[in-house]
Amino acid sequence: MAGVSGGSGFAGKRCLLTGAASGIGRATALKLAAEGAELYLTDRDAEGLETTVADALALGAKVPEHRAFDITDYDAVAAFAADIHDRHPAMDIVMNIAGVSAWGTVSTLTHQHWKSMVDINLMGPIHVIESFVPPMVAARNGGHLVNVSSAAGLVALPWHAAYSASKYGLRGLSEVLRFDLARHRIGVSVVVPGAVKTPLVQSVQIAGVDREDPQVQRWTNRFSGHAVSPEHVADRILRGVRRNRYLIYTSPDIRALYLFKRTMWWPYSVAMRQVNVLFTRALRPAKSN
Repeated sequence: MAGVSGGSGFAGKRCLLTGAASGIGRATALKLAAEGAELYLTDRDAEGLETTVADALALGAKVPEHRAFDITDYDAVAAFAADIHDRHPAMDIVMNIAGVSAWGTVSTLTHQHWKSMVDINLMGPIHVIESFVPPMVAARNGGHLVNVSSAAGLVALPWHAAYSASKYGLRGLSEVLRFDLARHRIGVSVVVPGAVKTPLVQSVQIAGVDREDPQVQRWTNRFSGHAVSPEHVADRILRGVRRNRYLIYTSPDIRALYLFKRTMWWPYSVAMRQVNVLFTRALRPAKSN
């Protein structure tokens, strides 16, 4: 992307981040703060957001604007954008990091599960893109858009239908914008993490399953054991933006699995059927007598 290359690349860059109160969003904000970026932060967790802002300021960063609101509220996103653009130039980098997760089968997922996945993980980023990217185009200074999708936006993970609906959607719109925005020197990156040690992993809803069941806990703990740190993901994101990478992987297993899907469709199909059986068996708690 224009303007982010050589050295740290982020010093003095105006960076908007959603989901800045915790997890990947907080880790990325603090990495950017340490590199001298100018931060514009939001999250629906007001207390967590204030903590991130204080920590970024302690690192010497400027945080000209921050506000707590829900990105599913288009009017709130648009109002924040309007206030920012009244007082500051357009962003250099926009990062859609906020997201939620829920697992379940088509028989156990509620309508609210489906709706919240799409509202938060897909429409939320769209609200941000609508509000912040056109001013970047008008400013003619280039820039970069980062959307955090998921491994579930690449491959058919069991029980992830609602989550994948939102994350595949985010990857799809990112692929189109990658080419639409290229003429404006605005790069587009899609982050596709697997398990990450964030509150999201610990609190993921599993529809129709008791997470307190010892057997279920054993398998969710095993899943968490493969998780990488938010700081590791933040490092990968910043490196990917510097190199103008489209797909930003955070662990080699996801890259390998996506390659497996693209080059060996039939073996991939057989493997995913087996994974689905194992996953369903693992999350079926033993009946108590």
